[in-house]
Amino acid sequence: IAHPALARRNSTSSFSTSLLIKGTDVVIVKSGRRICGTGACLANAPLHQNKSYFEFKVQSTGVWGVGVATQKVNLHQVPLGRDSHSLVLRHDGSVYHNNEEKNRLPANSLPQEGDVVGLTYDHVELNLYLNGKNMQCPASGIRGTVFPVVYVDDSAILDCQFSDFYHTPPQGFEKILFEQQIF
Repeated sequence: IAHPALARRNSTSSFSTSLLIKGTDVVIVKSGRRICGTGACLANAPLHQNKSYFEFKVQSTGVWGVGVATQKVNLHQVPLGRDSHSLVLRHDGSVYHNNEEKNRLPANSLPQEGDVVGLTYDHVELNLYLNGKNMQCPASGIRGTVFPVVYVDDSAILDCQFSDFYHTPPQGFEKILFEQQIF
């Protein structure tokens, strides 16, 4: 079942990706680009194209996670990655899907305050980048239509970049396109 906020979004002519669907204790500021509070948010655009790229900048550390999720994800319960509806990198460097650790960042490469986490998704594999460097930490397993997802807790603040990236996307990957822009 489509979320009502997505139905409203589809009826507008704006093609700017931002955070839209959120848990009740999440605060979104800076024109839909910054998340704080407690809980999770989905972006307002699904990843329809073959190769998507997006980024999150860690503004303040705490408990957080970034990745992809279906609309069925529980945005009120963090950390994500506990069920089949999300595939996320957690602040501790672990990558979780369906309550299983799928991969882990190298211990010396955990994102810190000021770092930029880049993500690529090609409908099979999620890959992670730290400050533009490929972390060689692929993960897969999620099925269906997915959206960028981010969660925060314990004073974490993250900024989303769905365009005007800090780092050049890997070859073949690009910003998230709305369905109307694909065809």
